[in-house]
Amino acid sequence: MSNKWSKLTPQSSQKNLSDANANQRLSSKSPQKSQSGGWLWSSLAIAILLSSVGLMVAFIWFSVVFIFNPDELGWVNELLPEWIQLPVNTIEAPQSLKKITDSLSQPQIAGEVIPLNEEESSFFLPIFQQRANCQSDCQEVVELRVYQLAEDREFSSDSEQLYYLQTQMSVTAPDESLIHEGLRHRDDNAALPLRSIKSLGSDSVSPGVWLAIWGERPEENNAIAYGYIIYYNPQRQSLQQLLAWKSPNGQLPQWKQVTGGGAKELVIDQTVGLEPQLSVYQVEATNFYLNPIQLAPISLQPPAFEDAAYKDALSIARSGLWTPAFQWLQFIEKQHQGNFPPAAQAQVDLIRLHSQLTQTQADISWASPDQQVLAELIDGRWAKALQVFEASPQNSQEIATLLKADNGRLWNRTVAALRVNPHREDVQVWATLILAAQQGEQRANSWLKSQPEITLSHLSYVQSLFPKLAGEVVKIQPPVTINHPSQIIGAVQPVININSSEWLQPDSNRELKLGDEQMWYQVEVSAFYDGKSWLSSPFRSLQSPRTSPAQFFWSTLGINVNPVIQIIVWNPQGQQQITSATIKGVRWQNGVLQLLAAGTKIPDQQQNLLQPLPLALTPATLEWVQSNPVNIRSLYQQNPQAVETMVGIMWRSLQRTGQLPLGDVPSFKEIQAQVGDWPLQMIDLTNDTQPEFVLTISANAIAALQDINLYTGKLENNQSRPRTLIFSPNGQVIYTDFENNLPKALSAIAKLSHSQSLALLVENANSYSIQRWSDKNQRFE
Repeated sequence: MSNKWSKLTPQSSQKNLSDANANQRLSSKSPQKSQSGGWLWSSLAIAILLSSVGLMVAFIWFSVVFIFNPDELGWVNELLPEWIQLPVNTIEAPQSLKKITDSLSQPQIAGEVIPLNEEESSFFLPIFQQRANCQSDCQEVVELRVYQLAEDREFSSDSEQLYYLQTQMSVTAPDESLIHEGLRHRDDNAALPLRSIKSLGSDSVSPGVWLAIWGERPEENNAIAYGYIIYYNPQRQSLQQLLAWKSPNGQLPQWKQVTGGGAKELVIDQTVGLEPQLSVYQVEATNFYLNPIQLAPISLQPPAFEDAAYKDALSIARSGLWTPAFQWLQFIEKQHQGNFPPAAQAQVDLIRLHSQLTQTQADISWASPDQQVLAELIDGRWAKALQVFEASPQNSQEIATLLKADNGRLWNRTVAALRVNPHREDVQVWATLILAAQQGEQRANSWLKSQPEITLSHLSYVQSLFPKLAGEVVKIQPPVTINHPSQIIGAVQPVININSSEWLQPDSNRELKLGDEQMWYQVEVSAFYDGKSWLSSPFRSLQSPRTSPAQFFWSTLGINVNPVIQIIVWNPQGQQQITSATIKGVRWQNGVLQLLAAGTKIPDQQQNLLQPLPLALTPATLEWVQSNPVNIRSLYQQNPQAVETMVGIMWRSLQRTGQLPLGDVPSFKEIQAQVGDWPLQMIDLTNDTQPEFVLTISANAIAALQDINLYTGKLENNQSRPRTLIFSPNGQVIYTDFENNLPKALSAIAKLSHSQSLALLVENANSYSIQRWSDKNQRFE
C-alpha cells in the first residue's frame, strides 16, 4: 500500500523546486542594480533644486540692482542682442569739464556752469541747442545735467578736476497755451523756447536747490516771461520739474517770507498794469519716494475758517478789493484773538501782500487822471476817485474811456462792495457811471433807481455827472445833505495838551481855545448815526474827501446841527455826575474816529477800576431799557430745566474767574438756597418775540456765595465789578462778561434812536462798543 500511494506524488514538484532555486539565484543579483539607479536619480534632483535656488537668488539680486542702481548692469548688454538690451546707462569714467563740453555732439552746446554749492564740488550744466530756421536768439535749453566731483584716489589729479555725471533731465519747451490760455485746446501751438537758466537758491526748508529755466516773448509794451521751476534733490540725486509759470511783466519768481514762521514761499508776480496778481506757493512734503516735495498754491477758495464774516471778506478779496478785505480781516482776527488756523492765516497774508501793492499804487500822484482814478478804485477808495473825476473836467473823456473799456474788473468790485453794504452812495455812483459809459444813461438810471433807499438828492447828483462822460464841461452840484442832529456814543478821557493841527474844524483859521473853568475832553467814538443808519467802530468805510473834510465830518456826524455832547462819570460812591461839552474838532485815522470837546471840569474826578469808564453821549441818542425783574425761584416754577442749566453755568463761570473755589458744582438745591432771591430781567434781545434772561451778579452777591457751607476754607472777599450773563430761553449763554482774556462789562441795555432792535452798551478795556443781535450769525456783534 505504501508503494501505491508513493506513485501518486505529482511530477511537477521537481520542476517547482528547480524554478525556486533559479529565482533565488536571480534575486541575489538584483539589489546591486537597484541601489545604483536610485543614487543617480537623487543626485539629479538635488542638482536641479540647487540650480533653481541659485537662479531665484540671482533673479532677485538682478531685480534689486536694476531698481536701485541700474548702471551696474551695463555689462549684461554685451551678452544680449540689440533688440532686448536693458535700458541702463553705463557708468562713465569721470571727465574734466573741458572733455565734457568737447564730447557734446553738434548742434548741442554747453552753457555756463551753475555751482550747486559753495565748495563748487557739484554743478549744474545746461545743454543748449541751435534752433532750426532761426535768425536771432537761436539757442534754447534742451537738457540739464548735474556733475559731482570725483574723489576716488585713482582719478585724483593735481592738474585738473574730474567729474562724474550724477543725473540728467531732458527739457521740453512749453507751447503757447502757457501764456495764452485760449490756445489750450489747439493742436498747432508753437513751442516757446527756453533760452535762460538761473539758480533761485534754497527755500530755507528743503535741502535742495531751485532753478528757473525761462524765456521771453515781446507782446505790445511788455515782455512776457515764462518757464519752468526745477528742483534738485541731493538726497535722491534727482531733478524734478515742479511748476510751469508765466509773468506778464517779465519778473522772475523769487523766494519771499509771506506767511512768517521762518519758511519762505515762492512768489510769482503776474500783475498786469495796475491790477495786482501774485501767485504764492508753499513747499509741502508728499508721500512719493522719488518726488518727496511739491509746490502747493495758497488759494482763497475754499475759505479756511468757518466764520460768515471771514467768508465775506474773502469774497470781496476775490473780486479785487484787497485793502478793504484785509482791513476787515484784521478786525475779525482781533475778535477771535488771533486764533486763525495756519491755512486761514496764509489766506490773510496773501490778501495783505496784494493790499500792500494796491495801497502803494494809490498813494502815487499819477500824472494822468484816468490812471489816478484807476489806482484809487482798485484800492477801494471810492470817494477819492470821485473827487479826481469831479476835479478833472478837461480829462473826463479819458476817464470815460477807462470805464467804457472795463472788462469787468471795476464792475465786479462795485458789485462786491454793494453786496456787503448796499447803502454805499460813492460805490453806487461808480457802478452807475460804468453802466452809463457802457450801456447808456437809460440803463444806468434804471439800475440806480432799483437800489435800496435812494434819495432824490442823490439821484439828482449822480445824473448831473452823466454829461461829463460825454466830454461836456459842467459844474457839478454836490448832493444836498439832509441835516440830522448828532447821535454819538463813545468813551471819554480828559487831556491836558492838544495840537491844533491834528484836529479838523470848520474854520481852520480859528485857534482852539478853552473858556474859563473848562478842560479838554477826548472822545473815542464807538458808534454814531449818519442820517441813514448806525455805524460802529472801526469806521474804515468812511472816506474823507480831499476838499472840505471838516464839513464832511460835521455833516456826517450831525455836529453842524448839534455840537453839544454830555460827559458822564461815576464818583467813588457809584453816583453819576454829568457835564456838557462842545465838540470843537474831529480826527479820523485808520478807522478810529475821535472828537475834541471843551467842557467844564467835573469835581472830584478820580479813576476807579471798580467804576465804569467815563461815557460820552449826545442828547436823545439812546433810551435806557429796564424791565420788571423776576427772581430765580419764581422763574424755576415756570421753566425748571432752563433755570437748572443757568445756575450750573453761572457757578462754573465764577469758578473760572477765581471768585469761587474750584471743585465739583454743588447740587441745584444747595445753590438755589443761596440764589433763589436773585433778580433776573426778561427782555427780548433777539427779536424773536421770546424774552431772554439777563442775570447781573454784584460783588455782594458773589461774597454771599463764598459763605456757602460746603468748604472748610474761604476765599478772600476781593472787590469786583458786577458781571452779567445773558441766557436764551432754553438756558444757553448768548452773552457773558466772564472772559479772562477779554475784559468787558455790560453797562446797559438800550434802544438806539432810529432802530427797532435793542442793543448792548458794552464797556471794553479802554472803550465802549454797541452790540446788536445778528440773526445771520446767531450772536451779538
